[in-house]
Amino acid sequence: MAKKRAGGRLRRALIQAALAWIVITAVPVLLLRWVAPVTSAMMLEAKWHALGAGERDYRTDYRWVGYRRISPEAGIAAVASEDQTFPFNHGFDLQAIEEAIRTYERGGKLRGASTITQQVAKNLFLWDGRSWVRKGIEAYLTVLIDVLWPKQRVLAVYLNIAQFGRGIYGVQAASERFFHEPASRLTADQAALLAAVLPDPVHWHVERPSRFVLWRQQWLLHQMADLGGPAYLRGIGPPEPAARAGRIRRN
Repeated sequence: MAKKRAGGRLRRALIQAALAWIVITAVPVLLLRWVAPVTSAMMLEAKWHALGAGERDYRTDYRWVGYRRISPEAGIAAVASEDQTFPFNHGFDLQAIEEAIRTYERGGKLRGASTITQQVAKNLFLWDGRSWVRKGIEAYLTVLIDVLWPKQRVLAVYLNIAQFGRGIYGVQAASERFFHEPASRLTADQAALLAAVLPDPVHWHVERPSRFVLWRQQWLLHQMADLGGPAYLRGIGPPEPAARAGRIRRN
């Protein structure tokens, strides 16, 4: 009898702990459906590494803009580059994951198959790394984001926190830094060039693109056209209210 009571208490404790974890994690994710993030884990980690390396001149340039203040070309360029099934998947691209596993089993390099939703979960909340613990938390947060946010919000947050260069986060900061124009005026060529560096913004540069980056830009322009241009994203949700453009954080 005593063992049964102890087992019952343990089960209740585990259930309560699980419910507490869900509430603690779901509430911030739900709030960010409407509230602009002040910063991200990725920005903080980059700042920390720069300070640790003695880079006193390092600055974080991050400026939030609402979805309607971003050129539609930027959205389709990011989708063409990072997650072409974005309008239809539920946070994970299962076909891409299966292909990556098959490539690895055949002796190839294990490549990423992260969707835009997964990248938002990782960049917004998590540390860099490849541990199974981090990947497990990333998968859990990806499910939360997919359930609690409309697609348009996912893409808006991604475009605002993605890194485009050293200390440069979001299309507004990148557009003003590289093209001296707000994100609302990005052309297809400019958006494709920004998206071309997304896989490795530390080593690939918008301001001095290598031949490979220029090749990726042209490849992305073809992909954007093949997908149907910005019209490809018309079904991801109603327009969100226009947000006032401005610098959220520069430190």
